[in-house]
Amino acid sequence: MDSSAGNPIPLSRDDDVLADSALNNAVPGGLFELNELDILYDDRSAVLWSYMRPEGRPSFTSSLLADFERWQDLISDGFGEGKVPLRYLVLGSRSQDVFCYGGDLHLFQKLIRSKDRAGLMRYGHRCCAILERNMRSLDLPMLTIGLVQGAALGGGFEALLSFDHIIAERHATFGLPEIMFGLFPGMGAHAYLSRKVGKAMAERIIVSNKTYTAEEMYDFGIVHEIVEQGEGESAVRDFIKKSERRHSGLVGARRASKLVFPLSLEELNGITELWAETALKLTETDLKVMSRLVAAQGRIADRLAAA
Repeated sequence: MDSSAGNPIPLSRDDDVLADSALNNAVPGGLFELNELDILYDDRSAVLWSYMRPEGRPSFTSSLLADFERWQDLISDGFGEGKVPLRYLVLGSRSQDVFCYGGDLHLFQKLIRSKDRAGLMRYGHRCCAILERNMRSLDLPMLTIGLVQGAALGGGFEALLSFDHIIAERHATFGLPEIMFGLFPGMGAHAYLSRKVGKAMAERIIVSNKTYTAEEMYDFGIVHEIVEQGEGESAVRDFIKKSERRHSGLVGARRASKLVFPLSLEELNGITELWAETALKLTETDLKVMSRLVAAQGRIADRLAAA
């Protein structure tokens, strides 16, 4: 394996090339054993590249959430001062032309039909805990980067809002479709968007049921950089290279912004609890609309997988 080209280095415990590297061996091995997240560590730039690789439809299923929880715990335990250095954390997706479709609508329908408010809240609280920890950069002196190479919808869009820097390929799309089946995004969109673009614009985005382009998200100040299709990873590496000498200042500036506009887990959970109550009021007609959306997204995912 040639590590001189500047590409991320996939690590594993069997890699002979890395066998003599004490630093690489210090990376928590469990990171490379997650079922639905591909992890790569570049020890030259202290970058952890992470890619969602969900089984089936690219959405936040319970199993993918479990991987994210484990991912965050391992990063918190294994990286930082006196441990493995980590300056940048990147999240992308292995699903072609899809970042993430968001919440597990199959699960939502099941919980709604069974009137399982506790189950809905439990799912929402897990999502909020993951996003809030990411917003705090896991309390590590690092920058978080969202790499969008396709559709980021619903909870997928909400997840991106917790990142410090978002790089999107030009064909990427963003949207919050929940209003079309009588619901609203319950995992942070109101809180994050209100702080980023203001209350009025946040409400417009949330209730519009509009799919936004990368250019529109850039104009809103949500996307920080747009690149051509296929150039996303190169753009991330360029951003990292340009940020090296000012890394401390950028980390400090991000922390200052979060102090000016604080967002607590309690606030996120409160929104999720309201979301759960609203979900239980959906009608059978609403659930049929949700089913049609799931089916349409599934067909797209199947077509892309077969291409």
